[in-house]
Amino acid sequence: MIRELNGIKPKIGKNTFIAETAVIIGDVEIGDDCSIWYGAVLRGDVGPIRIGNRSNVQENVVFHATHNLSVCEIGEDVTVGHNAIIHGAKVGSSVLVGMGAILLDNAVIPDNTVIGAGALVPANAVLEPGVWVGSPVKKIKESSEKVTEVAKRNAKDYLSYTKWYE
Repeated sequence: MIRELNGIKPKIGKNTFIAETAVIIGDVEIGDDCSIWYGAVLRGDVGPIRIGNRSNVQENVVFHATHNLSVCEIGEDVTVGHNAIIHGAKVGSSVLVGMGAILLDNAVIPDNTVIGAGALVPANAVLEPGVWVGSPVKKIKESSEKVTEVAKRNAKDYLSYTKWYE
């Protein structure tokens, strides 16, 4: 479902796959070559949601924000794993957000970073590039070309999966 709200209609980029059960509402902009999978909810009612090119939002992910407090920004080549919640956080490019991770208001995730499955990034946390796990998150590894490669490869793989649904 793609729904206009308060006179604002979501903007969807070229070659972007939207699953039939995804919900995209209001002030949402999705870049080119993205994928929004089954059960994902992008609720741009109280704050904007911006997603860069070649990013994928997997099953049952929720994007939202807090009115007059936060926005949800996702860079390019980002994978947001199944059941993750991004609530008013800013995520850089070439990032992998693991399954079930939670990123809270005004958290900042830099480029070339991996957030492990089930991790909790507290509100207002400003992370450094690297690999972060746990609740609350702790850095366990510095960023590297390999970390960036993992994030970009995952995003590229998901772009190829969309072709199966044409």
